[in-house]
Amino acid sequence: MAGRRGPRTGGGSTRTDILAAAEREFAEQGYEGATVRRIAAAAGVDPAMINHHFGSKDELLMAVMELPLDPRPMVEQALSDRSVGPGKSLLRTALAAWETRPGQLTIGLLRSSLQRDHTVAVLRQVLARRVLGPALDALDVPANEREWRAALLASQMVGLIMVRHVIRIEPLASADHDQVVGLIGPTLDRYLMADLDDCC
Repeated sequence: MAGRRGPRTGGGSTRTDILAAAEREFAEQGYEGATVRRIAAAAGVDPAMINHHFGSKDELLMAVMELPLDPRPMVEQALSDRSVGPGKSLLRTALAAWETRPGQLTIGLLRSSLQRDHTVAVLRQVLARRVLGPALDALDVPANEREWRAALLASQMVGLIMVRHVIRIEPLASADHDQVVGLIGPTLDRYLMADLDDCC
């Protein structure tokens, strides 16, 4: 389908339409497989409009990463429940989030990160700013422990995405949420709350 020149007429805005199309394209194809031409066609605009609004495919990706539901309120809400360990609460919230469209975008980008350093950098920024930072803030983690706890938490969460959604190793790939939380939640609790005397 040929892209149309200029902004859409009628409902919606060009920028919003491009972001929505790019979100789907990056989620389905990853960074390497996504093309500006296909994104423009799905948005019903000329490819030049993407350069006009975003400048490049890299900058479009960064803009798209700001589009999905902001995980910070979800993180804060999960960690406000003191009836269970913070790792278990955070993991249960993450498992549900990964099944949403924004979660699928993150998974698609993680697949791409195996091929391109740029995507790794994007994911690192998003994790640090929108997931790990808010989690550590909510738990009032001391400054000298933040880097270690963030890295340990990320190692488990990213590893779980890889095993469950990318390379799909059974039985973890098809385990229900309660099983995953029961098995892995205590490890996250330890990463978030246990003494780190050996490293800090």
